[in-house]
Amino acid sequence: MTASGANPGFDPARGYLQQVKERVTSPVGPYYLILGSGTLLLIFGLTMVLSASSVTSYASPTHSSYTIFLNQASFAVVGVIGAFVASRISVRMWKTIAFPVFFFAVFLQLLVFTPLGLTVNGNTNWIGAGGFTMQPSEVGKIAVVLLIATVLSRKRRVLDSYKHLLLPLGPLLFIVLAAVMGGGDLGTCLVLLAIMGAMFFVAGVQLRIFGVAAGAAALGALTFALTSGNRTGRIDAWLGTCIDAQTPGCWQKVHGMYAMADGGWWGVGLGASREKWFWLPEAHNDFIFAIIGEELGIPGTMAVVGLYVVLAYACYRLIVTSNDLFVRLATAGIMLWIVFQAMVNIGSVTGLLPIIGVPLPLVSAGGSALVTTLFALGMLLSFARAEPECRAALQARPSLLRKASAVLASSRAGR
Repeated sequence: MTASGANPGFDPARGYLQQVKERVTSPVGPYYLILGSGTLLLIFGLTMVLSASSVTSYASPTHSSYTIFLNQASFAVVGVIGAFVASRISVRMWKTIAFPVFFFAVFLQLLVFTPLGLTVNGNTNWIGAGGFTMQPSEVGKIAVVLLIATVLSRKRRVLDSYKHLLLPLGPLLFIVLAAVMGGGDLGTCLVLLAIMGAMFFVAGVQLRIFGVAAGAAALGALTFALTSGNRTGRIDAWLGTCIDAQTPGCWQKVHGMYAMADGGWWGVGLGASREKWFWLPEAHNDFIFAIIGEELGIPGTMAVVGLYVVLAYACYRLIVTSNDLFVRLATAGIMLWIVFQAMVNIGSVTGLLPIIGVPLPLVSAGGSALVTTLFALGMLLSFARAEPECRAALQARPSLLRKASAVLASSRAGR
């Protein structure tokens, strides 16, 4: 601070917007945008999980309104630690561990077909032992990102060949998709397909190959959806067959819309939701966006959407500025993972899409999803830190200890 109290790093003559633009577009812009948007989404998510789950938690055997929140907070701590560790891993190391991580993820996914497998909401996509449960397909998302980025970056000169695209990626990716689909989890399978499609597109795979693969994937997903009575009912409800909440398959959809409508423009207030009182199923999980709309109105929902837009922009900046194809591909995969999943969740809640059953990244309750998504954000931070200009700028930045020492020294000098 100067003697007049002004910030020496800020020049009012150039205007706030111009200086914000310069900082956002600087080499360290993607790093801080990823860190900032991820942190805000995490804090916002923990707040809304506490609000949306308080009634359900109090009705549980613990008789505490904080049970689900504390569980989510504990996973958030684990996820933040994982993100910090991931942000310190070098790009070279990510390439080295890609195949071991993939085979470990496949092993975990196959455990759902053993006695360790658990069925939750009709999907056998969980494993549990001794009170501990996890969703292995969340680890599979990270594994798929690393595998595709590693293989395609090595084969960048032969991506116009069917043979080089099919081997080894074809069989390996089919194993993951088949294992997830075998458990009945169509939502996760769609997210995995979106990740694969984005990474192939960014890699520059020829459109005819890309089109054939996309068509086959869409046909498979449609067939799987139409051969399930539960999923067919969700599609029928989406197409407008819901007369009221009592119509079979319409309870969650209708009460989700009730929540959004009750919130109006400005919401009924944080913690004042009516639908969370056992009217809206999965209020703290897949339908937490409806509670956000009910309690915080349009400002709350637009804030969430805006943070995902900021995260997507930061990833886009990293994709277009990086010279490492592996970094560009992995960033594209993680970006589509988070943004596409958010779009599907919000679309399901608002009625723009059928109810597919995927959580809102970093916001919905769910330990496995939260930990792996935070770990993925740590990967993005490691990629951003690896960029030469960003690394130089971060290294030139004074450390927290040096800043504290300078403040103490100046305060003593002023006595």
